[in-house]
Amino acid sequence: MSAQPILKVQGLKKYFPVERGFLRRVVGQVKAVDDVSLEIGAGDTLGLVGESGSGKTTVGRCILRALDPTAGKIHFQINEQMTVDMARINRRDLRPLRRYANMIFQDPFYSLDPRWTVLDIVGEPLKLAKLASGRELEERVAHLMEIVGLESKHLRRYPHAFSGGQRQRIGVARALATNPRLIIADEPVSALDVSTQAQILNLLKDLQTEFGLAYLFIAHDLSVVEHISDRVAVMYVGKLVEVAPKERLFFFPKHPYTEALLSAVPRPEPDLEKKRIILPGEIANPADPPSGCAFHPRCQYAQDRCRAETPALREVGPGQWAACHFAEELELVGAPQ
Repeated sequence: MSAQPILKVQGLKKYFPVERGFLRRVVGQVKAVDDVSLEIGAGDTLGLVGESGSGKTTVGRCILRALDPTAGKIHFQINEQMTVDMARINRRDLRPLRRYANMIFQDPFYSLDPRWTVLDIVGEPLKLAKLASGRELEERVAHLMEIVGLESKHLRRYPHAFSGGQRQRIGVARALATNPRLIIADEPVSALDVSTQAQILNLLKDLQTEFGLAYLFIAHDLSVVEHISDRVAVMYVGKLVEVAPKERLFFFPKHPYTEALLSAVPRPEPDLEKKRIILPGEIANPADPPSGCAFHPRCQYAQDRCRAETPALREVGPGQWAACHFAEELELVGAPQ
C-alpha cells in the first residue's frame, strides 16, 4: 500500500435504532458497522468481502456520507494539500467534495434512470459539480463513453437499448465523470454473466492504471476479489475479522470464517479434491449478536474462550491481521494452489 493513504477510516460505527410501540421508543440498536478501521492508498484496491448482512455496503455508504456514521473518523485526502474528515464535515461543505469520491452500483438495470438518455445520466455529475455545460459537456460525455468501450454516437439512447454489461459501462462512465480519486464499487459485477464480469473487471483495472484510481471493491465472491484486489478485508456481523495482502489471505488464512469462504471458491481443475466447509445456521443478528466472538456458533474450532471473550483484531503475520484467539495455532486450509 502507498505510504500515504488517500482514505483512512478509524473506528467507524453505524448503528440503526430499533423502535417499538406507539411512541416509537428505542429499545435497541442494529450494529450494522461496529468499529471498522481500514486504509486505501492511491492506485490500490481493497476488496471488502463477507456474506449478505455483514455490513459491507453500509461501510461504503458511510464513507461517501450517503449515510451519516454513528461514530468514527473518515480521513479522505482530496489532494496533496488537503485532507478532510468526511464523518464530521457538514452537509453544505460536503457537496463540493463529492466529486472526488464516487460509487458504481450493483444493479445496472435499476441504477440508471430509464427516462434519461446516456448524455443526461453521465452528464449530470458534471452539471452538479459545475465542471462543464453545453457543447463542452457533450464532448466530455462522448469521450467518457469511448473510454469505457461504448460508441459516442449512442449518447442520446435510453438505458433500455443497452445490454446489462453496456449499462454497467455507463455506470462506470458516470463514476469517472468528475475525475475522482476514490471509487467505491458495490458488487458491480454480481448481476452480470461470467464473461461480462471479466470484461468489466478488466476495464476497471485498466482505468485504475490509467487514472491512478483507488478502489474499495465490495463483493461476496472471493474469486472476483482475487482477480482485482491488492489487499482483502473480511467482514462478519459488522466487524473486520481478517485483513491481509491478497496472496497471504488466499493461501494462508488466519480466521476460520475466511477459510470457509475460500472453500467455496470455484476452481477450474475438475480432478482437484476439495473439501467444502458448510457453515451451520445463518449469519448472526447484528441487533443481538452472540457473546464473545460473533462467529463462534458456526465455528468448528470454537472453544470456551470464544464464547466468553471478544477477540481483538491483531497482527498475526506480516501485514496480516485477524480477530481470532487461536489464529497462530490453527492450521487453516487456503485456496487450492
